[in-house]
Amino acid sequence: MIDREQQYTPGPASGAQVRKDGDKWTLILVRELRHPPEKVWQALTDPAQLREWAPFVVDGSLSTVGSVNLTWVGNPTPLPTKVTRADAPRLLEYGDARWELEAVGGGTRLTLWHNIDRRFIAWGAAGWHIAFDVLDRLLSGSPIGRIAGAEAMKFEGWQRLSAEYAKQFGVQTPGWSPKPAQES
Repeated sequence: MIDREQQYTPGPASGAQVRKDGDKWTLILVRELRHPPEKVWQALTDPAQLREWAPFVVDGSLSTVGSVNLTWVGNPTPLPTKVTRADAPRLLEYGDARWELEAVGGGTRLTLWHNIDRRFIAWGAAGWHIAFDVLDRLLSGSPIGRIAGAEAMKFEGWQRLSAEYAKQFGVQTPGWSPKPAQES
């Protein structure tokens, strides 16, 4: 197997902002993808495709309003989650996340709003940044496999991105960090 750190290095922290409303913090990430909204929608809603790039798995499709169990990578406890809006291929809301897809040229402007504990906002931005990169490669037909959870935190690119986002957002990251990935 090829070492993913040799074939993939994330670009600089960009396309993210934080909206603060009292104790509630929302991470907003925007990414331009070269793929049409219908193709991006499938990757956002189909459990098999989510398993290839997202930091969670679901036991059903996110393409219709209803209940699913969502399990974050690294947390074995499924969370009952309600899909509250599924307007293909432009708007998806479930749990603490909202996705908007806007056709731009032949591609899609993908915007994610994710409510997240302010202490972990830079970590979340770094994780989603990498997930979006993995998504883009999957949609382009060059998948590199999901990089999420503890595996992502050991990834050198994640550590750099986390520090860059923390600086951009003016926040401190938690006082511990994962052990670096071991050389094989």
